[in-house]
Amino acid sequence: MKKLIGRREKITLPEWNLKNVTGKIDTGAYTSSIHCEYVEEKEEGGKKVLFFKVLEPSDKKYNGKILRSENYSQKKVKNSFGHAEIRYKVTTKVIMFGVEFDAEFTLTDRSKMRNPILLGRKILIGRFIVDVQEVNLSKKSLK
Repeated sequence: MKKLIGRREKITLPEWNLKNVTGKIDTGAYTSSIHCEYVEEKEEGGKKVLFFKVLEPSDKKYNGKILRSENYSQKKVKNSFGHAEIRYKVTTKVIMFGVEFDAEFTLTDRSKMRNPILLGRKILIGRFIVDVQEVNLSKKSLK
């Protein structure tokens, strides 16, 4: 059964040690994205590894850690201004409404945007229905 969500919801990214961060629902975007201020591809023991930092120090949920992933790729994405750009895409666990699932995020500079995390249709399909008049329904469902 699909859960009703609002235009912004709290999510947890347990592998990245980020709890109850706000994600803006964006039904116009296919892939989800997260603010990233540092990303670097390095070779470690003959394997390519992606190192990155998500969110930023001014965000109270920021944990300051450099994260790493061997499970990543690159994806061509149209940004909010309609320009195509190549972004790194990583997969991690997401918890919404107490349900854990894998989700893909592209890493991009969202410092000029109001919301550091966008949740696109790929996360929503088959799981959620959006009510744009509401926010944080996951929090309200716990009461």
